Amino acid sequence: MGIQEIATVTGLSKSTVSRALRGMENVAETTIDEVRRVADELGYVPSSAAAGLATGRQRAVGVVVPVIDRWFYVKALGGVDAELRRAGYDLVLYNLGGPGGDRDRAFRRSMLRHRVDALVLLSLVLDATERAELELTRHPMIVIGGPAPGLRNIGVDDRAVTRIAVDHLCGLGHRRVAYVGGQDEAGMNVAVPHLRRDGFVDAMRAAGHAVPDRWLLDGRFSFAGGLAAGNALFGGGAGAGAGADAGAGPDRPTAVLCASDEMALGVLLAAGQAGLSVPGDVSVIGIDGHEYGATVGLTTVAQDPEAQGRAAARAVLAEVDGGAAGTIVAAPAHLVVRGTTGPPPG
Repeated sequence: MGIQEIATVTGLSKSTVSRALRGMENVAETTIDEVRRVADELGYVPSSAAAGLATGRQRAVGVVVPVIDRWFYVKALGGVDAELRRAGYDLVLYNLGGPGGDRDRAFRRSMLRHRVDALVLLSLVLDATERAELELTRHPMIVIGGPAPGLRNIGVDDRAVTRIAVDHLCGLGHRRVAYVGGQDEAGMNVAVPHLRRDGFVDAMRAAGHAVPDRWLLDGRFSFAGGLAAGNALFGGGAGAGAGADAGAGPDRPTAVLCASDEMALGVLLAAGQAGLSVPGDVSVIGIDGHEYGATVGLTTVAQDPEAQGRAAARAVLAEVDGGAAGTIVAAPAHLVVRGTTGPPPG
């Protein structure tokens, strides 16, 4: 079964069918959908090898992830894969395996040995050696989730998302707001935690509210880290020793802004264990839009990593097809108000 049969059924030219199967931008979406529907009905399977011989391309895109067990990475990967499949490309996954992984193997050998047409990097900052190795491939590249010097990036404005959260809390009347952030040692883009914390501090100062150092806690961008930070804030659990003063009486914050929803879920559990009601005694807000947050009614500033993955894939495929490297704008983020934020007590 070949392109000619699809062209016969659809009444389109072979060249239009070929462009539609590749998802090229100069073909109408309705035409692409129709061609792919007919191709599926006829059992057509494109040959990547044949396409590579004809075009000099491999019809594959490499995607590099720090780890594969994080919500953001899984969602972004799904978006990249969906767009690549739509265009008839394969996805080649390079998992760096976190802090204990072998980045040298991935960057110096695996990526240069496997033939791909472009690279998508998830939340990575490259050192000089890694950047030099990848530049040898001359592939189009883009980063999802946090800026990387010298590379295009698609992601939210990390300072802006914390400002949205601060504006929401201050609008409710909160003045004493704690922040849970910190570094993610499993490999998140190192700029993201700093940008979100700086955005929080600057937004609070702009609103005329000071933030004591003891209310800036490290939650390691994980549920367990959020729980420990919440225990320190509220004077409960195993983490109470270092933060008992912060959790005492009127000195307790009336709201907590967490730099990720995973940490916010941990803070919610800590509040419950300390006997505090949410939002009656303390409000909690997260960032990202994790589906577990919706389950528990968490207020959050949501982003769409799947859409970011799709946009990144489209951007590098456009370059592979000979287009210019387009300008990437910040991905959208929006406030989702649920049941964990309300006016401060009293």
